[in-house]
Amino acid sequence: MEKEKFSLRKRASSFKYAFDGIIHFFSTQHNAIIHAVATIAAVALSIYLPISSMQVLFVIVAIGLVWMAELFNTAIEQLCDMVCAEQHPQIKLIKDLAAAAVLVTAIVALATACIIFIPAII
Repeated sequence: MEKEKFSLRKRASSFKYAFDGIIHFFSTQHNAIIHAVATIAAVALSIYLPISSMQVLFVIVAIGLVWMAELFNTAIEQLCDMVCAEQHPQIKLIKDLAAAAVLVTAIVALATACIIFIPAII
């Protein structure tokens, strides 16, 4: 198999696909609004409160991990719906596990925010 040459046009189109995914995500997923509000609040607190650069980095990483988990969860749910349109216990379990990953990530992000922001507020 011959290796394909680097193509700036193909790299640009890969960004288009990613942005198409983001647009689809925001137009179809109600939890995106909740995450967006939490993101705006965390960014505002990071700007307003006297926290260190390292703490800001932790906030940014926590925000990114929650968004990644939600995007992966959405992709897994879409794939499950495509593979099996009817109710199936294994598909339900897969979707529940993906949703649990988002929940765990969000709880860790909330704990991180509390550890960083509460002392800065007090």
